[in-house]
Parts: sequence; C-alpha cells; structure tokens
Amino acid sequence: MSEETVITSPPPTQRVNFTNNNRISNPLAGIPREHLLDQVTRFSEWHGLSQYVPIMRKGALVAQDPTGFEDIQGSEALNEEEISVLKREITHKWKVPWLLYLTIATCSIGAAVQGWDQEGSNGANLSFPAQFGIGGDSDHDVLLVGLINSAPYIGSALIGCWLSDPLNNLFGRRGTIFISAIFCLLTPIGGALTRNWQQFLISRLLLGVGMGIKASTVPIFAAENSPAAIRGALVMSWQMWTAFGIFLGCSANLAVGQVGRIAWRLQVGSAFIPAVPLTLLILFCPESPRWYIKKGRYQDAMKSLLRLRNHPVQAARDLYAIQAQVEIEDAALGDSTYVKRLIQLFTIPRVRRATLASFVVMIGQQMCGINIIAFYSSTVFKEAGTSDFNALLASWGFGLVNFIFAWPAIWTIDTFGRRSLLLFTFPNMAWSLLAAGICTLIPKHSSAHVGLVAFFVYVFAIFYSPGEGPVPFTYSAEVFPLSHREVGMSWAVATCLFWAAILSISFPKTLAATGVLGAFCLYAGFNIVALIMIFLWMPETKQRTLEELDYVFAVPTSVFVKYNTTKVVPWWFKRHVLLRRDATLEPLYHFDRPDDNASTLPNIEGQDDPGAGSDKGATTDSKEYVTAPGTQSSVTATGADTLTIFSQAEREAAALRRNSWQDAGVHKHPAAAEKYFT
Repeated sequence: MSEETVITSPPPTQRVNFTNNNRISNPLAGIPREHLLDQVTRFSEWHGLSQYVPIMRKGALVAQDPTGFEDIQGSEALNEEEISVLKREITHKWKVPWLLYLTIATCSIGAAVQGWDQEGSNGANLSFPAQFGIGGDSDHDVLLVGLINSAPYIGSALIGCWLSDPLNNLFGRRGTIFISAIFCLLTPIGGALTRNWQQFLISRLLLGVGMGIKASTVPIFAAENSPAAIRGALVMSWQMWTAFGIFLGCSANLAVGQVGRIAWRLQVGSAFIPAVPLTLLILFCPESPRWYIKKGRYQDAMKSLLRLRNHPVQAARDLYAIQAQVEIEDAALGDSTYVKRLIQLFTIPRVRRATLASFVVMIGQQMCGINIIAFYSSTVFKEAGTSDFNALLASWGFGLVNFIFAWPAIWTIDTFGRRSLLLFTFPNMAWSLLAAGICTLIPKHSSAHVGLVAFFVYVFAIFYSPGEGPVPFTYSAEVFPLSHREVGMSWAVATCLFWAAILSISFPKTLAATGVLGAFCLYAGFNIVALIMIFLWMPETKQRTLEELDYVFAVPTSVFVKYNTTKVVPWWFKRHVLLRRDATLEPLYHFDRPDDNASTLPNIEGQDDPGAGSDKGATTDSKEYVTAPGTQSSVTATGADTLTIFSQAEREAAALRRNSWQDAGVHKHPAAAEKYFT
C-alpha cells in the first residue's frame, strides 16, 4: 500500500492536499475558459444582470486567477484602468469607498455600545448593592451581585445569540442590527429607573438579549462587506471600539462618581448614548452582498458590491466568486433548517473544525481574565487598598490603555496574522497578571502598593488589546461557511458570553476566598492553558477570502495537530532557542493556480479527525467539509423548526433562482462532474 492516502474529489481542481505542501484550490480553477465565459453570460442574463455581462465576464476570469489578471487575452482583456484598480487594491489597500468606511464606522459604534454596556456596572458596583440591600458579605449577597453583573452575558448566551440566526434569515444583517440597537437604546434607561434589584436584574437580562444579537451579527456584517486584504483590520474594529466603549464607560463612571446616591443610575443609564447613532446610521449602510446572494437577490447584491468596491470589475469578481461557493454549499446541503444547521456544527467535519477553533479562541478571551478586570477593576483596586474615587480613576486608566493599544492591531492582524498575535500575547498576559498579584504582597501603607498593581494590570491590557482583544470576533466571523455563518457566530459568541457569565458570577466569591493574589495567579495559569489550546487547534486565516477558508478548514484536526507538534515545535526551538538562522519551516498550505491539473497535485497524506469515519488508507470525498453521513436522516423535527418555517418558501425560491439558470447537461460550479459538456 502506498504511504500516502489519496482523498479524491469530483474535479481534480477541487482536491485539497494535507501534506506539508497542502494545496487549497480556487473553486473556479480548472474550468475551461470558454465554458466559464458561457456560464457567466447565462448566469448574468438569467438573474437580470444583462447590462453587466461584459464586466461579469471579466470579473469571472479575474476570480478564476486573481494574480493573473494582466495576462487575460481577447475581448475580455482588462483595460489600463481596470488593471490599475486591481493593482492598487494591493498597493493601496486602504483606498476604499466611503460607504465601506461608513459601514465599518457604524459597526464600530455598535461595538462601543457593547463596551459601554459592559462597563456601566463596574462603577455602579460601588453603590447599587447597598441601595438595594444586597451589599453585605454573605454568600447570598455576594452571589446576587455577581448574578446582576453577569445578567447581560446570561441574556446574550442563552437568548440573544441564538436569536441571531432566525433574525438574520428574516431581516438581513442591517435589520437584525437595527433590532438589537433598539434593545440597547431602551434597556439602559430602564435599568437606571429600576426600584429594586429584581427589576434591575430583568433590565440587565434584556440588555443582554440585544447585546447577543448585535455581537453575533455586527462582525459578520463587517466581514462580508470587507475586501480580503483588509478584512481582519476592519473587522477587528469591533474589539477596538469595544475597548473605546469601555473607556467611555469608565469616563462616565468617573464623571458622575461623586454626585451622590444617583451616581450608579447615571453610570448605568448613560450607556444609551452610543445606541442612538447606531440606530440611525445602520439605515444608510449597504446590506451584505453575501446575504443577498444567499437569498438569490443578485441584482441587489450587485448594487451593494458596486457601492462597496472601487470599480465594477472588483464587484463582478466578488459576486461571481461568492456565487460559486454558494452553489457548492447548496449542492451538498440542500434544504436546511435552524436545528439542522445547529447540529451540523458538530457533525460536518469542515464545520466542526471551525466550531472547535472558534470555541478555543472565544473561551480564551474569558480564560485570560479581561472581563473580570472590566467588570470588577474598581472592586479589585479598592480591595488593594485605595478610595472609591481612586479606584474609579485607576479603572479609567485601564480603559484608556486598553483602547490606545488596540490600535496597533489594525496593522498587525493582517500582517502577522490572528494565530501569531495570540501565541505572542498570551505568555505576556500570564506573567503580567502574576506580577500584579505578587505586588499585592507589598504593605498597603506603601505608596508603591496600588501603583504597582495598577501598573501591571495596565501591562496586561497592553498585551491583551492587540491580541486576544480583536482576534476572537474577527476570527469567528470568518471561519464558518456562508451556510452556517449566522448559527456558527451565534455559537461562538454564546460560548464567549456564557463563560463570561460563569466567571462574573463566581469571581466575587473567588476574590473573597483567595484575595487579589490568588485570583490573579489563577488567571495567569488559565492563560497558559489557553496558549496550548490555541497552538494545537487554531488554524491561521489571515488574508484569505471567506470562500478560500472552506478549504483551509478541510484539513483534518489530526493532521493540523501533527504538523504543529512535529514541524512547528522543532523549528521554533532551533530558531529561537538555538538561534539557528538557517532553520526553515515547511508551509502547511499552498494555493493552486488555475492552470494546475491533476498530475501536478500532490496526494493527501494523513487521516481525518477521530470519529469522522475515515481511516488511513481509505478514500474519502473531499465534499466531507459540507456533508456528513447520516446527518440529514438523523435529524428529527422539533418545535425549534418553527423559527424558520416562515422563510422556508423564500429559501426554496432563492435556491431555484440561484440554480435554475443552468441547463441540463451543462457543467456547474459545484464539484458535480469531472467533464465539461458543450
């Protein structure tokens, strides 16, 4: 038997190689030019894009070979203006239409709402428990304060995140964000007017519903509207402006911290302010073109792309590339309900790998300890021996540092990559938390006590802000295929916020039992555990289109782990410990050019994930990234199916509009046949 295991795929160009020279194929690669042009012409005419046929033909050829656009010949050859635009897309990647900047600015405001909402209870913790009669040291009072603080996370994790998928399906990205903005506009005002802790708890839970819907949708909206070259930087604005929202919340806490008994009401209620521009500006943003294509609304998708790209050739290229991927998913998945998509997060190998990666990066955000500091920094600084006002002032400094040092990630996230940033910052977060804890051993009467604790907390924020701050939401918004993007993001955000709720409830008790030293040492250890998880299970995604990532996550987890443990670790030791500059690391992936053929594609070595149903030496269809044996038949209808019942007819019509333009006997984009018929 051959040492290599070959995983076959319907056309040769769809093969994914899992050796150290893995090749990841463009779904349009290998289609003969005349067939591709014939197909794009019929596609355009069928979907009411007849006026765009010439530019669509050019766009399809560019999508087929993104780096060879200057070599296109014949009537579809690009003119000087089009070539210049595509070159400037690389050399001047930040030169994008103002509407794209408006979209990202609106998403940034949504993130600021998130941060301000989270921070409102930080300052309020110093006074609202006493006013509501739950400010004692008993287990009842301590846990109740933790429950109120974690209520937004509970509402998000248990309700808000899971409403995202059906709301996106019915109302689109913009409509869903608008609904979430209404929640975030009204609930802070309601919280400020509450008369007892029960009402306050309910208002915080409702706030969490809006936060969960928004957190699950805004990063997807930003990712789907952004070009690949700057997608990471634009999507990471979610965390950067969340940090800004935390800073604004800290500023509001400080500004009203000494006004008396109503201080906590002003601190909580002020969070409605950024929700006002969010509610208004989202109405002026273009809808996601990927959502339009998913619904079969191609004319709307083209209009949206023309507003979000600098030139029609870019819009045509992106529209046809997205369409090709959607057809692949349609061919494999067929009809899908909310419950089926949720189950498929854990049963379809390609999607399961994205689910695991998003889980790791999201739970890492809670394991690092940032939300504990965001919620309880004022309490921690007060425990360290300072006054209420100085505790608020130290928390304000934390918010400022967190925001300022989020800016470098704009450049680093698409340069060094998501994975590399986390592998660098987690060890540094660990030692800085440990140092902050050790500094609490300094006598409280010493001026260095609070100063050094605050200093190392700020150092922690410096490393957190460009790493685990922006990466989780950026990463989770891009790793799932379009068919599972909403429910996948719901899973990721629910994971993050559920564990944030658990930690927020438990931290007051942990702090009371172990003190600041024990709590900080505990989270320093969590940082090391998270570092190992990220190293083993988180693939890199930088500067890949959302469609190319389907092939990145076709690599089995066992192969990815083996590569990191047998190739990356020895290389790192030689390069950084032995200081051998000649040490080289073999790449895991290579992307095929369109003219690659079956004879030049290496085979696939390795086996699939344990339990995925493939053994070494077996042949497996590479379409396993979108389907799993028995998945459809094993899913039974439940009451949750009613969440999507009203859009069933619309989905069927959309699928018909997407695919019915293809005549029988003519090749299709999905990996459906090895031969092309005329």
